[in-house]
Amino acid sequence: MTAPRTHGHLPVTDHNTLYWEEHGTPHGTPCLVLHGGPGSSAHPGLVHLFDTTRHRVILFDQRGAGRSTPDAGLPTTDLATNTTAHLIDDIEALRTARGIDSWLVTGTSWGTTLGLAYAQAHPDRVRALVLIAVTTTSPTEVHWLTHAMGRVFPEQWEAFRDAAGPDADPHRLPAAYARLLAHPDPAVRADAARAWCRWEDTHMATTNAFTPFLSTRPLDFQLRFARLVTHYWAAHAFLPEHHLLHNMHRIAHLPGALVHGRLDISGPADTAWHLARHWPAATLHIIEGAGHTDQALHTAGAAAITRLTP
Repeated sequence: MTAPRTHGHLPVTDHNTLYWEEHGTPHGTPCLVLHGGPGSSAHPGLVHLFDTTRHRVILFDQRGAGRSTPDAGLPTTDLATNTTAHLIDDIEALRTARGIDSWLVTGTSWGTTLGLAYAQAHPDRVRALVLIAVTTTSPTEVHWLTHAMGRVFPEQWEAFRDAAGPDADPHRLPAAYARLLAHPDPAVRADAARAWCRWEDTHMATTNAFTPFLSTRPLDFQLRFARLVTHYWAAHAFLPEHHLLHNMHRIAHLPGALVHGRLDISGPADTAWHLARHWPAATLHIIEGAGHTDQALHTAGAAAITRLTP
């Protein structure tokens, strides 16, 4: 792992604090990294996408995730003020606090949804975007991930559905799991978090290179991750349907790269393809043989970052 050059906690609104860290040179091109999930955390491994002799790399744990507080994994943590709009405001607060005028924005998985939403809200603060394993968290994508993908993994999906409880709507499993993850009984919450993370590891395992990494994490991580994912997915990222696609004109002039694996069943490549058709300044890279998390995606992402930060 790469140790940060500096790090700290930034108080933001609604009694939240964000953990942030910086890597690379303080005089380099500012680059923001948005982690996936929602609910995972800033991973120092993503620093390897950048040239630390040329880039100033800023990572942070999104509201309620990782080392940010309060911990979303606790049922007492109110998630009413944890929405995409709040995260966009948090990014702006971090940018201002770090004295940055504009930056290259890189996101992975859920981080691509957040990156697009942020760029569309503040296009004047974004130099370019590099989006890896592209998602928009639309109703269609969420339904595919939590229901229709049962056609690909029928045995595992049946267990996933059953763990949501006998009264759960199979077409609205994120909402059913969100209720379980807020249950007062810690055993109910633990069972729900483990079942959710097992399913996530299942649908990402489409290539031989994949190693399960959610269901093997400590329970406190699984609770935090599952609660935030279900909160956002049940609300389709708190965005109107097709919002990101319909607002691509706001960033059509920004240089960008969309990097996606051909074998990414978690997020089929048509999402990236449709975005690229509405983004003339961006390039689309479909990586043959790659899934949702393959190293080949990071290799292509690093090349795009180098190209977009001359």
